[in-house]
Amino acid sequence: MPLPSDLPVVDHHCHLSPHGEGVRAAERFRATGGTHLFLATQNYLPGVPRSLEAYRRQFETTHELGRRIREETGVVVYSVLAPYPVDLLDQVPALGRPAAVELHRQALEVAGKLVRDRRAVAIGEVGRPHFPVPDDVAATVETVLQLALETARDADCPAIVHCGDLDREGFLELAERGRDAGLPAHRIVKHYARARVPPGDRGPVAPSYLARRELVREVLADPGPWFLETDFLDDPTRPGAVLDLTTIPRRATALSAADPAAADRLREPFVESIRRVYGWRPERGPEGAA
Repeated sequence: MPLPSDLPVVDHHCHLSPHGEGVRAAERFRATGGTHLFLATQNYLPGVPRSLEAYRRQFETTHELGRRIREETGVVVYSVLAPYPVDLLDQVPALGRPAAVELHRQALEVAGKLVRDRRAVAIGEVGRPHFPVPDDVAATVETVLQLALETARDADCPAIVHCGDLDREGFLELAERGRDAGLPAHRIVKHYARARVPPGDRGPVAPSYLARRELVREVLADPGPWFLETDFLDDPTRPGAVLDLTTIPRRATALSAADPAAADRLREPFVESIRRVYGWRPERGPEGAA
């Protein structure tokens, strides 16, 4: 059974680069049935940004790439913008802790304004490195995470959190951090969720699951909110990492062919969870924000 014509097919988290496949990857996504991409910014140049202007250029590159994808392929692109928390590993030693915090604060201000101007839809990736870091960096990370959650609060948008794998306590702690910052916990997304999190163990925080075949089957019947993502890196040195950009439309098509009821369940990650977390529904077709 083909997918319903009104069902958007959404990759909730990917990266594309003008130095990688870029628009060509989006063409492959569209050719396999994909319709919408949440495009997370990344460092496009060698080295980590050490100035506000470098972050401005990075965010503009993301937005411009999204515009080109929409114009050249018809795929709807939603930009997700913020300084990457792992950048602090370079910036704290190079700039000093106060200057690194101030740089992230200013970059988050820029990202928040772009959300308010409807040029982006979320603050992300923000959060914590997914590996141990020196104590001074860890303390700085926590300060910047608080600023990021406050930025999402002020911009009235979700925060997309990068961190290590979370258990029940981790999800509940993240929800509490959001509440402390005044950001409703249902507007927090745990990006790169690699294993099913029972609904009762995650509180209001939404997992964005890597769209691995068995994991998609495991979570398909779960109540939302939850999302599917590839975290495609568009790195020529690591082709297809983390998952290829065509993965989600291929998974959706295969599930629908095997079980027509599965197509209806896919409305959860592709429509209903976006409505609950972001506050609007993605429509099938060229409508949307780039």
